[in-house]
Amino acid sequence: MMISRLLYNIRQALSQIGRNKGMTVASLFAITAMMLILSLFFSISVNVNLFTEMVKQDYDSVEVFLKDDATEEQVNSLTASFKEMNDVASVTYRTKDQAMQIMRERWGESGYLLDSLGSNPLPNSILVKVNSLKAANAVSKFANTQKNAGVESTTYYKETVDKLTRITKYLQVAILVIMLFLVVVSVVVVSNTIKLTVFARAREISIEKYIGATNWFIRGPFLIEGILIGLIASLISAVISYGIYRNVVSLIGQKVMTLLSSPLVPANYLIGNLIIIFMAMGVGIGACGSIISMRKFLDA
Repeated sequence: MMISRLLYNIRQALSQIGRNKGMTVASLFAITAMMLILSLFFSISVNVNLFTEMVKQDYDSVEVFLKDDATEEQVNSLTASFKEMNDVASVTYRTKDQAMQIMRERWGESGYLLDSLGSNPLPNSILVKVNSLKAANAVSKFANTQKNAGVESTTYYKETVDKLTRITKYLQVAILVIMLFLVVVSVVVVSNTIKLTVFARAREISIEKYIGATNWFIRGPFLIEGILIGLIASLISAVISYGIYRNVVSLIGQKVMTLLSSPLVPANYLIGNLIIIFMAMGVGIGACGSIISMRKFLDA
């Protein structure tokens, strides 16, 4: 009985979608556009979080990146100078191969993805552990004066972590506000789409109510219609988001890793989470839109 009713609702929903193609397509476009915007913010947020977590592991360090042509004599001279500074806990020379190995360990099971890089894009560096912000500033200031002695650039992680943490908080608030606004818009669009079908079937609904049909029996096809619209839009947006993000990773992933010593989140990992989030949102939006559109007719 339950399965036959479900099949009846699905057939009716598909029939209603076929009769109202124009508004159905409009709803699909609206929800898909909303989810694509959300996927943009989601991708940025996830990558900022990943970079922040990686940087936190070295929050008390200043890393001095060296030029590829830096000589052993220059490296030894820089190392000795750092060791003589106040509040410096330790000084460690890190080769590009060691840096790559550390990155493989941080990536865990996804470390094999680094094999596709070919050559190692990471620089040699000197990692200076410090005990105070004053020491970090002194190390960074001194290193920046040694551009002609083999120094390429410096990074102070605690300061970076603080900035990234603030950025992440603002980004999360912005995503929440935008998501709520777009969800409301999508629910209204779906509600109006289904409302047209309800108007077209007003006489039929009145007859069903007259002969004793329950509200949920009448609401079933419209609920399934809304859910189908939401699911289709969620799958379309997930596929488009995956394609765009994969191309972005392919184009700038290596440059980002070279500049920030941090990878972009793999596209395969991101798409798994996006599908779950989008499908849940699609079902919710579709269901809410259909329920709202039926309230007037069912007095519910």
